[in-house]
Amino acid sequence: MIPARVLGLTALAMLAFAGNSILCRVALKDAHIDAVSFTSIRLVSGAITLWLIVRMGQRQQAHGVEGRGNWTSALALFVYAIAFSYAYVQLSAATGALLLFGTVQAVMIGRGLLAGEKLDRLQWAGFLLAVAGLVGLLLPGLSAPPMASAMWMISAGVAWGIYSLRGKGRGDPTQVTAGNFIRAMPMAVAVALSTLVLAGSGGFMLDTPGVLYAVASGAITSGMGYAVWYTALPALKATQAATVQLSVPVIAALGGVLLLGESLSWCLALASTAILGGIALVILEKPKI
Repeated sequence: MIPARVLGLTALAMLAFAGNSILCRVALKDAHIDAVSFTSIRLVSGAITLWLIVRMGQRQQAHGVEGRGNWTSALALFVYAIAFSYAYVQLSAATGALLLFGTVQAVMIGRGLLAGEKLDRLQWAGFLLAVAGLVGLLLPGLSAPPMASAMWMISAGVAWGIYSLRGKGRGDPTQVTAGNFIRAMPMAVAVALSTLVLAGSGGFMLDTPGVLYAVASGAITSGMGYAVWYTALPALKATQAATVQLSVPVIAALGGVLLLGESLSWCLALASTAILGGIALVILEKPKI
């Protein structure tokens, strides 16, 4: 039986993760902010928030070099963040969250297979069903998302999957994430300066709502969201932690409908069922080693 406190923290974390999709989409759709500026502000806000959380919790003690993050993981984090922003220039909140989540899980399951994990027939069926759902979502048609934006989100999912795999067993996860956010900041500055050189000041758009959405994404749904998740995670079994994340695309889809006026197509509903159902079959069955 999962304690009520852990359930509450887990629910807050899932709302925060889904909130990242909502905030990014509404900022790039309804406010006047560009993807590079949104990413830079998000990373800086997240870094400051996580640094404060680490300092207040005195998590910096006795975790060594690995507990402070590293540049390779920071690069994966930055690639995820910038690709995520570019993807949401055109993707709906629901489609983006589904592509991101499906890709992340595919990367992590694929890594397990390469490491020698064995799947039974039901798990293989689930894996193939999830892949078919992703392919079906991208097939040309009236409901297909823009291919360039879809590729951006798939790239974000691959980067986040790599980041997640690299983060396993590397010290206190909140401190590691704080260190990686801090290391990702100069990367964001470098891309912003490159954009300024190549496109001039016309390559940037900033208004107060856009900046506030980006700050909320970095400080609340990223920084605080990750801290809450890492607080709940030790009390969850691996399968519970993986399964509960199936709720993120659903929450993002509901948020998109209720808050952004997005519609849910039959194509997206079927693809969602195939992807999330397929992944559930894989992670709910204990792999055979």
